[in-house]
Amino acid sequence: MKTVLVIGGGITGLSAIYELHKWKKANQSDVRLILAEASSELGGKIRTVKDHSFIMEAGADSIVSRKVNTMSFIKELGLENEVVYNASGRSFLYTENELKQIPADAVFGIPTSVESLAKTTLVSAEGKVEALKDLYTKNDTFTKNDSIGDFLEYFLGKELVQKQIGPVLSGVYSGKLTDLTIASTLPYVLDYKNEYGSIIKGFEANKEKFQSGGGKKFFSFKSGLGKLIDAYEEKLEDAEILKNTKINKIEKSGERYQALLHNQEVIEADYVVLSIPSNEAQKLFNDSELESSFSQFRNSSLISVYVGFDVPDSILPEDGTGFITSDSNDVLCNACTWTSRKWEHTSKTKSLLVRLFYKSSIPEFPSLSEMDKDQLLETALSDIHKSLGITAKPVTCEITKWTDSMPNYLISHPHTIENLEKKLSASYPGIMLAGCSYYGVGIPDCIENGSNIAETIIRKLQ
Repeated sequence: MKTVLVIGGGITGLSAIYELHKWKKANQSDVRLILAEASSELGGKIRTVKDHSFIMEAGADSIVSRKVNTMSFIKELGLENEVVYNASGRSFLYTENELKQIPADAVFGIPTSVESLAKTTLVSAEGKVEALKDLYTKNDTFTKNDSIGDFLEYFLGKELVQKQIGPVLSGVYSGKLTDLTIASTLPYVLDYKNEYGSIIKGFEANKEKFQSGGGKKFFSFKSGLGKLIDAYEEKLEDAEILKNTKINKIEKSGERYQALLHNQEVIEADYVVLSIPSNEAQKLFNDSELESSFSQFRNSSLISVYVGFDVPDSILPEDGTGFITSDSNDVLCNACTWTSRKWEHTSKTKSLLVRLFYKSSIPEFPSLSEMDKDQLLETALSDIHKSLGITAKPVTCEITKWTDSMPNYLISHPHTIENLEKKLSASYPGIMLAGCSYYGVGIPDCIENGSNIAETIIRKLQ
């Protein structure tokens, strides 16, 4: 009997073992499926917290609708009637100590027409003229492995990127834009440039792709994203789910592998899926060759602070859903989502719920990371007062520190992945990488990655 061990019960690991479980049942296979999770709960970066009639997501808060159009997991898991969509609204930049609207028709801050560029209040007249060179400058050198920051600045100018595009993109992808590749962020911008001769014209021609569904660009579930994790777990009746089970080491044993648990027990497996962060996967091997590759991955940190108030969220700017901070010494947070406005299901009483993000990219982060819950709450309340003018006392808060767990896809990322996969294939056949450290950070990316890993193992089992 073959054994498959999936290490890590986040969304990628769950997707992988779910697909393996479906195949096992359909083929009446005797394969043994084991999912080992170090914590007491499955979900990884998906964790829903409920308090004072509020629903708060300690990690990821939504799924990109556009990316799941061809995926079947919602229907398979019986979640069709649980889906809720975001409310559409205006997004702002907090800059020069005030809120300024991001152009409504921009995509990640990138203008989708010359008119959109002309109307923005975030860029000077000189910056707008500089951005027009995109219309007549050809791309002769950039490939998808080049820096997204360098690419956008070369064609759209430094001011537009720094004042409008950069803050938005940095709010989505961790790390400096100059360190991130086109391939790992917005690969289609290069396609648009090459096909239409202009990034702006490319977005204008493909605007419907980003505006389809109206404002329904993201979705969640009525009781929070944790519903997705629960649905996966409920389907795994023929798999062994081991919570509070930390794997300390993996050793080769003939053609199989021994996973040494924290309690000195051993799990023997033919195939092992490493669905854990790269810095945790690195610790499992006593292998200098693998260590040299693992050490090239970079992660950043994030502190998430939810604050709920017993005041109506109608006190927020009309139709707004949040802001991103840009070039401001007034507040410390990188961004603030007006959660109760953006996600109506998170506050049934329509009381105000906001979420602030503090990233390790800000100079003050080392001191923030040392703060206790009360100190972080005071920092958040100060930012809320300065940016939104709200002085009400909170009725609840949820603070989560994600330390060294936010992957940064550097320019060298594709090369690092390729080298590591080759080393694993040569020395540890049957051990596979999975998860956001390597193959995409969004929930749909992780689900697809888990499914692909499962298909690879199924082919080997057959």
